[in-house]
Amino acid sequence: MIGVVIFRFSSQTYEEQSLVPLLESLLPGEPLAGLLAPVEVSYWGTAISIETKGYYYFIEFFIRKFAHLFLFGCLALALFRVLMLAGPKRIWPVALFAFAGAGLYAMMDEYHQLLTGGRTPMVEDVLLDMAGAFIALGLYVPFYSWRKKTRSSDA
Repeated sequence: MIGVVIFRFSSQTYEEQSLVPLLESLLPGEPLAGLLAPVEVSYWGTAISIETKGYYYFIEFFIRKFAHLFLFGCLALALFRVLMLAGPKRIWPVALFAFAGAGLYAMMDEYHQLLTGGRTPMVEDVLLDMAGAFIALGLYVPFYSWRKKTRSSDA
């Protein structure tokens, strides 16, 4: 299901999925613009700031990049959980396989964007997707392992 959501987003042009009109209605008057004004991020060789992109595009940039982290983190966790249903004895190889699967899907997703009008595939987005998978697995797998050990010691 998560893969379908990612594919759906990748099938849309930037204009179709732009959050700017929604942000303009939800954040009238550009709240916190003064606080965010000095923040500048370099992404794909481009400076991203309120000054260079405008307030709403700047906020949208962070929402869109967080979506990469979140969705590919969810994908990696879903892959991990599905693979664990097979009952492997060792957890970390499964986590590595789930990470690799999320990375492969990230590469295919960027290739799909190459075929979608109005989209630009970027290696940086693949790295961001993989960072999301790494963070999610890095937070979840130790907890899963601990929980599995405590359940088996209770039995």
